[in-house]
Amino acid sequence: MALLLSCQSIGKSFGAKPLFENISLGISEGDSVGLVGPNGAGKSTLLKILAGLTDADEGVVAPRKLLRLSYVPQLWEGPGAATIQQAIDSAPVPAHLDSAARIARTHEIFGRAGFTDRGAQISSLSGGWTKRLAIALELLKDPELLILDEPTNHLDLEGILWLEKLLMPAPFASLIVSHDRYFLENVTSRMMEINRAYPDGLFSVNGNYSEFLVKKDEFLHAQAKHQESLEILVKREIEWLRRGAKARTSKSKARIDLAGRLIEELSDVSARSVKRSAQIDFSSTDRKTKRLIEAERVGKTLGGRELFRDLSFVLAPGTRLGLLGPNGSGKSTLLKIITGELGPDAGELKRADLVKIVYFDQHREQLNPSVPLRKALAPDGDSVIYRDRSIHVAAWAARFLFRSEQLEVAVGRLSGGEQARVAIANLMLQAADVLLLDEPTNDLDIPTLEVLEDTLLEFPGALVLVSHDRYLLDRVSTQILGLDGSGGSALYADCEQWEQDLARQKKTATKATRPDEGTRAATESRTIAVVRKLSYQENREWERIEGLILEAEGKLRAAQEELQNPEGAAERARMEARYQAMLAAQAEVDRLYARWAELEAKLAG
Repeated sequence: MALLLSCQSIGKSFGAKPLFENISLGISEGDSVGLVGPNGAGKSTLLKILAGLTDADEGVVAPRKLLRLSYVPQLWEGPGAATIQQAIDSAPVPAHLDSAARIARTHEIFGRAGFTDRGAQISSLSGGWTKRLAIALELLKDPELLILDEPTNHLDLEGILWLEKLLMPAPFASLIVSHDRYFLENVTSRMMEINRAYPDGLFSVNGNYSEFLVKKDEFLHAQAKHQESLEILVKREIEWLRRGAKARTSKSKARIDLAGRLIEELSDVSARSVKRSAQIDFSSTDRKTKRLIEAERVGKTLGGRELFRDLSFVLAPGTRLGLLGPNGSGKSTLLKIITGELGPDAGELKRADLVKIVYFDQHREQLNPSVPLRKALAPDGDSVIYRDRSIHVAAWAARFLFRSEQLEVAVGRLSGGEQARVAIANLMLQAADVLLLDEPTNDLDIPTLEVLEDTLLEFPGALVLVSHDRYLLDRVSTQILGLDGSGGSALYADCEQWEQDLARQKKTATKATRPDEGTRAATESRTIAVVRKLSYQENREWERIEGLILEAEGKLRAAQEELQNPEGAAERARMEARYQAMLAAQAEVDRLYARWAELEAKLAG
């Protein structure tokens, strides 16, 4: 495959501290590359350098000439347009696409992304739909390389599944920073980790995330063995030096030089082998009450829309309930009902006497961005009380991977992952019977996620966890409550069962929009009545209309498939004709359905 972009020995520093050094990599056609690494390793900065938005301090970035590159940042500020259609109209048009191809591409991309109303105000979109819009607008550029920084943040599970289906068969190469392990498993053909644990600062494996984990474990095991061998050699050489070795001969001098190199190599390997992870451990009251919170047929409507109805569950010590559902389905609202911030419209929610509930807000509104880190971690002085023990703020900060020089930095200047760790640190100071965590995983790196998972598994109280991280939900939850966004809900064993049910519901909804075997059987039983109420010509039309609808829908699907699979310049030149054919097929389907409804109305009359 031809090389699209490469970089050689690039480095970047902030102040006196190097963020990364000597990074070299290449991305070729057909690559789907996942990039992981601890918070603060420089993943987002590396993406900006590769996208040409930031300069490296050293090294060379070499994109292929005229490379079409699209980049979606972690925080997207929008195109400055009021509506979705205005954003589409203001998006740059690639030189190789004519107007017809552009129209067809817009129809395909925004249709698949689920945007049914292009006149909608961008400001009214949720975080998940804003992220979909950002990605869709970049796809309009027909990129050869798409760079995505944390694309699954703010997407609901349905949005993540949409993005997976988009990327898995994509004709373009991609470079993706993500901490969603199932997502990386499903979409990547190559994995890289930026981390000082590796000699070159970057570890690359051909394969998906699970293959990467195997190779990483093998590498780290070999590095540990190498470190053990070096320690033995260095110990032997130091003993030799202590015996008073002098460089009187070339042989002695060479051995002294060798000892120095071995000591330096051991120091380097030892520094790389140091593993740092946040020490997360939530405090529990160890209350033994069997029913901490009980919901009985709870219902809630907001803004005229029913979020859920007849919802019943029990939270007891050891219950770990995962909450799933599309954005706006009522997950955060349900948490607020549990805390008492909101009341249910129907049913009853019972809480045990003096039950202690600790709540993690996904927007982290409890954090004041203007206060220094020191004040955010220890608001009442220079220490905190954790499990009846006083801990100095510097030691408390170090527990969450903060350096002492960061204590005076304003919270608003910290990264998203660092702010998440501050919020978690505050929660740990409160003993809880029930933990309510609303999207705690956003911006957290994989090592911190693994620590969080272990902590939640050990928490003896009750837990309600809202997350779109399927790996976390499957590992931690004892059961999963799925909300469909239309008032319905159901309990599931794991995320896969929920995905299967979601697919089944979509299939049922699709079938409901066209006549099926059951519909035909029912209409056949009413043939005599139809004959009596319809004219001769209308009766002939009634008998044929279902077959005509199925035939028209087949033509529509064929037109859509042709439109979505152009091959070469000659094919793209005929996109306008295909687009018009698809519109004609769609119009015929709509006309036949309208006529079918008209004939049915006559029958009913």
